[in-house]
Amino acid sequence: MDAAQYKDFVLGLVFLKFASGSGAFDVPEPAHWDALRTSGDAGDVGGALDAAMDALMAANPSLAGALPKIFGGADARRLAELVDLIDGARFDTARFDGTGDVLGEIYEYFLERFARAEGKRGGEFYTPSSVVKLLVEILEPYKGRVYDPCCGSGGMFVQAEKFVLSHRGRRDDIAVFGQEANERTWRLARMNLAVHGITGDLGRADTFHADAHPDLRADFVLANPPFNMSDWYRRADDPRWRFGVPPAGNANFAWIQHILAKLAPTGSAGVVMANGSMSSAQKGEGEIRTALVEADLVSCMVALPPQLFRTTQIPACLWFFAKDKGARSGHVLFVDARDMGTLVDRTERVLTSSDIDRITGAHRAWRDGSHVDEPGFARSVPLAAIREHGHVLAPGRYVGTPAAAPGESAEPAADRIERLTKELLACLDESARVDAIVRSRLDGAPDG
Repeated sequence: MDAAQYKDFVLGLVFLKFASGSGAFDVPEPAHWDALRTSGDAGDVGGALDAAMDALMAANPSLAGALPKIFGGADARRLAELVDLIDGARFDTARFDGTGDVLGEIYEYFLERFARAEGKRGGEFYTPSSVVKLLVEILEPYKGRVYDPCCGSGGMFVQAEKFVLSHRGRRDDIAVFGQEANERTWRLARMNLAVHGITGDLGRADTFHADAHPDLRADFVLANPPFNMSDWYRRADDPRWRFGVPPAGNANFAWIQHILAKLAPTGSAGVVMANGSMSSAQKGEGEIRTALVEADLVSCMVALPPQLFRTTQIPACLWFFAKDKGARSGHVLFVDARDMGTLVDRTERVLTSSDIDRITGAHRAWRDGSHVDEPGFARSVPLAAIREHGHVLAPGRYVGTPAAAPGESAEPAADRIERLTKELLACLDESARVDAIVRSRLDGAPDG
């Protein structure tokens, strides 16, 4: 079977194996791994695994409806071999992050690998961990309500919890609310939260058609909506469209306006978007972006490097919003991180810890009033200057070029382009001259 189906079998079995020994769950006898490991001898390993899932969900209300019951119809021999394979699996726990949450780390490890195997569809349930960490580190969700309207497998919530714990907080310092339309992905999220000991309220429905948390006003929103979604439920009179009705063929600004409608009076949000959202003027999108900027809701824009998302080649950026920008009112921080990141193979790039620290450091300094513009990387821009650029929010328009290093020419970019263009044209002229000479000599050469 393909990875999309296979992951449900593997993740369900991994969950069962490590839940049995974790002490975090009430594991009744039918769900004990030792009993399941030998159930293949009876010839009904699939039935035993489905019964184990039922028993585990009945004993743990936090798992109700979350575990897969898909084993009964599988090939018994192959399923027994898979149980044996996972039973013999050993994990080098030294590679994990040291929180002691080994089950959670193992589960995330498998989620990442399956997302890679599924390619484009993997993006529906998994956001690269370095991108999630950057979002969380900029928002700093120390305490409050955390919301994700398209939560996938719950990675945003897990990283938010890690942030809280790493700053000596407690799990109950944040309350988690989410929504996911895809049932299989919703189950992954439920299991992911369960293995991390996170209690969350996750609705299962189309966010645009049926908001699972209509009265929620979140302190923090973290989201990676589907890029440029063309098939979405749209009502022109939806009260969420305060800044303009999003076009039917692209839900980017529908997601943004839904998220803004969910923010508390002092709330903030970080959203992954396709690059086109920063400059598109089609079908009213430019007017919506203008209204967002003029309402002083946009706090920071980050242009991301390519190849961070193995599941899509669409260039991406981060939008950050704040209902109350405090002393930074009337300004937007632009960060150009397109040259950052390290390739881990031919097709995938990750943001390193130093990359994340540099970006978050720039944002923290801007927020705290100690920011100094860094040409080519970060610049605080007043709304008046953004108006002059037609409310386009691409950081490259504002940050300028890097300052020349000692010993390098400080030649302005425009002058350098003009000089290099002249040099190129001269080279092309010389090439044409030499080509004409060679052709004339070849034409006059004797046959043979």
